[in-house]
Amino acid sequence: MTENERPLTSQVALVTGASRGIGAAIAERLAALGATVVLGGRKRPPLAETAARISQAGGGCEVAELDVTALPSVEGVAHLVEQKFGHLEILVNNAGIGGFSTPLHQLPSETWDQILNTNLRGVYYCLRSFAPIMIRGGRGHVINISSIAGKNALPNGAAYAASKWGLNGLSYSAAEELRAHNIRVSVICPGSTNTELSPHEGKDPRKMLQPADVAHVVEMLVTQAPQSFASEVILRPTLKP
Repeated sequence: MTENERPLTSQVALVTGASRGIGAAIAERLAALGATVVLGGRKRPPLAETAARISQAGGGCEVAELDVTALPSVEGVAHLVEQKFGHLEILVNNAGIGGFSTPLHQLPSETWDQILNTNLRGVYYCLRSFAPIMIRGGRGHVINISSIAGKNALPNGAAYAASKWGLNGLSYSAAEELRAHNIRVSVICPGSTNTELSPHEGKDPRKMLQPADVAHVVEMLVTQAPQSFASEVILRPTLKP
């Protein structure tokens, strides 16, 4: 692969929820583009599987146990990144959990907390911890993986929808705060995607988006011309599943 085919050479990226699905696909795509990718996730064994695929393909990566719902965990990884690399150019906030089967009035409060803490508070913790590294470096991309549920009503999934509507608002506001530091914040809202997170009942997985489709959008965002940025991408399957 030529230098033009590896435009992220010398850059460092961190992907949360990188052990499987969309996060793993994004991490593998960024590594193929030349970035050294820090793989963040709560459990080391599945992260090691992603790391093995990246290494076998000739890419560079590091595994970091990371719980986005715990600020000390996120701050610890930020410290490790700065100590080891001294810079961070790409942050992909992908870690998330679902919840698609319970009416809001029947939803346990603990489930509400778990969904909101992972999908929304976790992104705040990551921005709080990693954005200063990007600011000191004078550039960066933050990409938040949201959902079409952040645009449309989702019966029996109100907590998940609320977390994604909140994530969209957080992303738009952070974009305005960070653009003066040459940091571009974008949000991707995929539709039905063939992962363990998405509800599949009555849907044809072959017609659904695949994790690689989301990774392709991330590639477009981090390689676009420096004078512009796409602040939001809504990604839909061509055919309704």
